[in-house]
Amino acid sequence: MARRRPKAPGMDHFLYRNGMLCAEDVPLADIAASVGTPFYVYSTATLVRHFRLFDEALSGMPHLVCYAMKAASNQAILKTLAAEGAGMDVVSGGEYARAKAAGVPGDRIVFSGVGKTADEIALALGGGIRQFNVESEPEMQVLSRVASQMGVTAPITIRVNPDVDAKTHAKIATGKSENKFGIPISRAREVYAMAAGLPGIKVIGIDVHIGSQLTDLAPFELAYQKVAELTEQLRADGHEITRLDLGGGLGIPYARSNEAPPLPADYGALIDRTVGHLGCEIEIEPGRLIAGNAGLLVTQVIYVKQGEDRQFLILDAAMNDLIRPAMYEAHHDIVPVIEAAPGTEAVPYDIVGPVCESGDTFAKGRHMAPLAAGDLVAFRSAGAYGAVMSSEYNSRPLIPEVLVKGDQYAVIRPRPTFDEMINRDTIPDWL
Repeated sequence: MARRRPKAPGMDHFLYRNGMLCAEDVPLADIAASVGTPFYVYSTATLVRHFRLFDEALSGMPHLVCYAMKAASNQAILKTLAAEGAGMDVVSGGEYARAKAAGVPGDRIVFSGVGKTADEIALALGGGIRQFNVESEPEMQVLSRVASQMGVTAPITIRVNPDVDAKTHAKIATGKSENKFGIPISRAREVYAMAAGLPGIKVIGIDVHIGSQLTDLAPFELAYQKVAELTEQLRADGHEITRLDLGGGLGIPYARSNEAPPLPADYGALIDRTVGHLGCEIEIEPGRLIAGNAGLLVTQVIYVKQGEDRQFLILDAAMNDLIRPAMYEAHHDIVPVIEAAPGTEAVPYDIVGPVCESGDTFAKGRHMAPLAAGDLVAFRSAGAYGAVMSSEYNSRPLIPEVLVKGDQYAVIRPRPTFDEMINRDTIPDWL
């Protein structure tokens, strides 16, 4: 249920007001009192602003900004972005179904991913699709067979791997020759020739994506220059290349002390400079930059524990709720919901969750103003790859997601009860 509060002056996205951290015009402590902790909270204003920055950055070219919904795929988030005109980049049949359920038309959905099954391909062909970003010859052959059996033609781009080092974390790099994604760019002309001879598919363009959380434009420039050269070669070979899908990957500042990554406007200028002369429609697929700083994880301190040589801040959020620090050694700024008084001396904490794993550690030696049991803290930049990667490990319920718009907020995914979790299991007749 949505609740309203008197509108505060000077609305912003996640700021302290009178000593209280707020999401737009709603104090986080109010949400915590209503829905309990931990929970994710998203700002509509931030989601919309970040989408518009990308859309404006490409305004001089025919384009579609397709939100990479693997970053955060709640129906309310998808509907918010779809209302702005966003397309969707999906990587599974489930994500395709989510996009359609949110009212996104098929001609604004791009299907990516290395392991599309015949059933997933049929689902998208039946419901409408803008294009498949094909990642291998075997996939292309399955796509040809399924489309032919259904009596339809599948529009495709072929994802090329440009062997460009994106200078990002090894687990989120996708454009090097050792990665599983795409076909080697050196074999592109051969594979495009194969595609031209297959029934049921129509080549419309080229796809490339080199990784996530890039904080430098140089790898993009190198990759896009290679795509521009390939476009000219393929056109000379007789292929009609009308669309370039340039992927996503632009990073966000997870630590406020870090230098800010390039702006979407600079990214758009780079695209125009490297491929704008080709006359192609441009697609980009940002996810993290749209959703990342639009969300916080809010959690409560359970205990402050004195160890042999350190203090542990034990939270009610855990690695099952936010796995990025355990999986990627990722940094998130962690701030108190009640602002510390000026001049308060910070103390170091190891910040951990209650899951029975040593890996359930969010930060070590993090300096914060002194905290006590019952205090609320917020993880910044948690809107992307937070809720979507969460699990029920240790039989901990998935935590609520909350969407704020101005002075309103609504629970957009409720916390399940223990009974609801348990009742999803079924007992065999012999037990």
